Amino acid sequence: MAQTTDEFGEELADFVRRVAELKAARSVSEGNLPTVLDAAIFELDHVADQLWPWYERLSSAQPPRTASADRQEQHLLRAVFQRFPLPVALVDREAVVRRLNFAATSFTGVRAGYATGRPLTGFLAHADRAAFRSQAAAVARGEGDRSLTVHLQQRPSAPVHATLAAVRPSGEPHPTVLVVLQPGELRAPGAPPPTAAPPTQVPDLTETTRHAALTDLQDEMTTALLTAPRGDREAVVRRAARVLHGRFADWVIADTGTDRLSRTTVLAPSEKEAAALTEQDPATCPLVAETTRTASPSLQIRPENPDAFGKDKEGAPVLVQANVTSLLCVPLSVDGAVHGVLTLFRCGARLAFSMAEAKAMDTMSRHVSLAARATP
Repeated sequence: MAQTTDEFGEELADFVRRVAELKAARSVSEGNLPTVLDAAIFELDHVADQLWPWYERLSSAQPPRTASADRQEQHLLRAVFQRFPLPVALVDREAVVRRLNFAATSFTGVRAGYATGRPLTGFLAHADRAAFRSQAAAVARGEGDRSLTVHLQQRPSAPVHATLAAVRPSGEPHPTVLVVLQPGELRAPGAPPPTAAPPTQVPDLTETTRHAALTDLQDEMTTALLTAPRGDREAVVRRAARVLHGRFADWVIADTGTDRLSRTTVLAPSEKEAAALTEQDPATCPLVAETTRTASPSLQIRPENPDAFGKDKEGAPVLVQANVTSLLCVPLSVDGAVHGVLTLFRCGARLAFSMAEAKAMDTMSRHVSLAARATP
């Protein structure tokens, strides 16, 4: 089958997008730069070896397959995929998840229904995303199997070995990439597996504990608002931010104002980190601007857009520098008029915000708005 002009356009568009990601990845720490540089070299090789001679290269046509053979291959692939003991994912050329097996859902802690249709890179550390996309695109182009070491965003200290191979399911216009995830360092052939302690049965009290903590938080917030000075909007918002900081979120950022929002409170894991965002203009934060415009709360798990909260004074994306794994952005509004925005970050391995916590935060934000409007 001849390679067409349309296919060339798709490949070129993919290349341009990946170059943009590599440019954005320049803000990663020096320790992660070799991975980004390797990805850039792969892209340059692709331009030199594939895109330039594209119109002079032809591929041989595949012989037609029978419907019975197609069905048998699909059944075999599905059975092997689901029963494979290692975490396995099927992704397209854009690294968007097509399917996860049972081991992958347990390993990532993400349900297959939630992951399907979302980029697999959303579950990886920001420094690994561009390299993974580049390698997945190379495999999908038929340039051979690849492997690299990545890190899950929820467990950034634990290396994960990812092996990528191309498969061509029948009826699919493009190859699909099979991704096998192997936790930890690979063992040499013949090396004995590490001994593991027998699993212990522990009662699952996570939800009960989080519900009790959320109830205590709401009670403390109510007490703080009832005792706050009336008529002082910024003082009320600062008091609410202090209640949320630490126990509920790693970062609490408050922007207030009538005609134009200004940064009034930044509570972070350290004073140095807080100072980096204190002078940031809320207008440069797309997430804050969108929340102000729509007056609707926003919950994001593993935010895909690293620039959603703008950049710090060094030009690095805030969400990348803070290693944000989930965020909540809620408006402070009364009668439809937004007079402030509260943004909360959770970082690293901390549990992501749940829907129940987002609902509770939405309720607390309305109470903060009413307390800020109250007159003495």
